[in-house]
Amino acid sequence: MPLRREPTLRQRRLGTEMRKMREQAGFGGSQLARSLGLAPTQVTQMETGKIGVSAERLRTVAAACSCSNAPLIDALAEMAVERRKGWWEEYRGAVSSDLLDLAELEDTATRLVAYTITFVPGLLQTDAYAASVFARAIPPLPQHEVDVRMDFRMKRQQIIRPNGVPYRAFIHEAALRMQFSGPKVLAEQLEALIRHSETPEVSIRAVPFDIESLPGPSENFIYAEGPVPELDSVQIDTTHNSLILDSPAPLASYREILDRMASVALSEEESRDFIRQIKKEIESKHG
Repeated sequence: MPLRREPTLRQRRLGTEMRKMREQAGFGGSQLARSLGLAPTQVTQMETGKIGVSAERLRTVAAACSCSNAPLIDALAEMAVERRKGWWEEYRGAVSSDLLDLAELEDTATRLVAYTITFVPGLLQTDAYAASVFARAIPPLPQHEVDVRMDFRMKRQQIIRPNGVPYRAFIHEAALRMQFSGPKVLAEQLEALIRHSETPEVSIRAVPFDIESLPGPSENFIYAEGPVPELDSVQIDTTHNSLILDSPAPLASYREILDRMASVALSEEESRDFIRQIKKEIESKHG
């Protein structure tokens, strides 16, 4: 079987979960390989997503590792039989692997929760706002790369279309006031947020400056819920790239952050009024 050059996010996650099973059982790779009648290199290749794993093989590994978490095993078996090619694969080589992973993460989530402190979440950005964000990249992006990223961003946004993935966004006041391309673009973006917030798929809650303390990190992140809690993921924006975390400890930490965020953020109706007020201030100040 030929090795995959670039395993997808799903393939890598399947391998990661198999490695977790092995480690929780206290097995080394060679020990598991012997129990399965495989070469140690095959176990390594499965755990890195370099070779495919059937649902039957996945269940065999789970049994060998004495994993009794039936919901997790069933969810992983579904991942193993998934062969659908995602729309984002059309962009492989045209956008970064980080963006491909993000699109796949969003597409396979059962619910998405975003928190942003520097800009409006990407899935809620207008064309003009998104273009202004891309235009301010350092180093500057060539126009053709901006165009590709714009097209990719707009396709990502289809995930929250009617009857799409439920989407919840906590947006800090700093992001609501940040101007990337002048007051007109920001006012249009704020109006778009209000419209989004009135749809059943989208919940938007504002986090104002005057809360006593910010219950979370200073970076933007997306929490993607999987079919079972063990398959949740967190995507974090950093200065030069993005990270996707799936270990139990950081997942528990970010769940707590979101719980605390929900306790201090404005309600959905209060948030709409808050966003309307900011939009009104911007329009009255800049005419």
